[in-house]
Amino acid sequence: MFERRIRSKPCALTLLAVAVFVAPAGAADPFLRRTATVRVVEQAGPAVVNITTQRTVRSRSPFGGGRNPFFDDFFQRFFEPQMPSRSVENLGSGVLIDAQGHILTNAHVVANADTIQVKLADGREFDAVAVGADPNNDLAVLRVETREKLPWTPPGRSDDLLVGEPVIAIGNPFGLSNTVTTGVISALDRSIRADQRVFHGFLQTDASINPGNSGGPLLNAEGTLIGINTAIYGNAEGIGFAIPIDVANRIVRELIAHGEVAPVWMGVELQALVPELRAAMEIPPSLNGALVTRVHRKSPAARAGLARGDVLVKLEGQPIGDPRAFYEVLNQVTKGQQTRLEIWREGRSRTLRPVAVALPDGVVDELAERLLGMRLKANPQGAFVVQSVREGSGAARLGIQGGDLIVAVGGRPLRGEDVLRNTVLALRGHSRVLVVVQRGRGRYHVTVPLG
Repeated sequence: MFERRIRSKPCALTLLAVAVFVAPAGAADPFLRRTATVRVVEQAGPAVVNITTQRTVRSRSPFGGGRNPFFDDFFQRFFEPQMPSRSVENLGSGVLIDAQGHILTNAHVVANADTIQVKLADGREFDAVAVGADPNNDLAVLRVETREKLPWTPPGRSDDLLVGEPVIAIGNPFGLSNTVTTGVISALDRSIRADQRVFHGFLQTDASINPGNSGGPLLNAEGTLIGINTAIYGNAEGIGFAIPIDVANRIVRELIAHGEVAPVWMGVELQALVPELRAAMEIPPSLNGALVTRVHRKSPAARAGLARGDVLVKLEGQPIGDPRAFYEVLNQVTKGQQTRLEIWREGRSRTLRPVAVALPDGVVDELAERLLGMRLKANPQGAFVVQSVREGSGAARLGIQGGDLIVAVGGRPLRGEDVLRNTVLALRGHSRVLVVVQRGRGRYHVTVPLG
């Protein structure tokens, strides 16, 4: 009897297979086709927008385009107004994140845009305005100017993601609107270099992310918004990256409230771990980090218990190989955020939790004097005059004097306090910088060692 039952099963399965094969398409089981991906696209797809920006570009200066600010200014003043201009179009993606019409996208998608238009999956088109952008994290917030009801999907969380879990990307790759690609989370906490800077903490995925996908959503199998796709890693096949939504959430709050992300301060100064220091401090060869050379009084670092001589190993889980890496990770921190700082002290590891604060008044002036060796003051034209030069500094050894005009630092023409602030903050962790100095009618390019 048992043997007869075993023999009868193949016949039953054969009949079932034939029945399925000859059944009309309309009778197919809908549950076999309505997968998690289909449900996610139906749920979140309407909130994805295609972004088109326009910007006017004039002929570039024949003198190097940023390498020589004097000739750039001369060209812009006397020749650029007469040069023909052309309109450049840029394509990207975004996602509506609230009922007020705010769109989250990449900063590079809307950089220098004169006009921004967005198109929804249902075909509606709207003008949009930039609320704010944060190039350090490649994030921007736009707002749609309409009273119409718009679909939106709320940001989720990304602190519980699993390597290998399925994800869905939706965007506008190469102008092919509302394209859906799928894959998995390939890795977490990736650091990649792009545009002369390093971005930390990215999600890596094998879901196809191409030019035009930038700014679009990365969703998990439940339809939760877990990241913002970015296509800044060129020539990659099968490798895409996304900004974790936990980082984006903090940036979005700052951009909507203030239009920018205020730089934060921890009150710590660092030095690279050179071999001589390692030997003197008996630091293991396998330990990478940056040496704390100063902790400012009453600073977040001091309140958390950081001390001179500590070695910073990680910030927010990201390895700190040198001082520059610390400040790159700090760019992802917002004011009021409690951070996780791993240090090495007296042969053991410890964890501190300093709370970042907004950059205090006067810190930029102090940084400029410490790093550049110069005290600067803005003149009525918005440029910066050297008030004094610190004795023994690199600037002093190069012959820079009080009364000289600092035209540009690191290739950035100095025009206004905001530019000076961002330029000086970007110098932290570097060893030298190119400075353009004007004395009388002469302009000179000098490489200044940073203090």
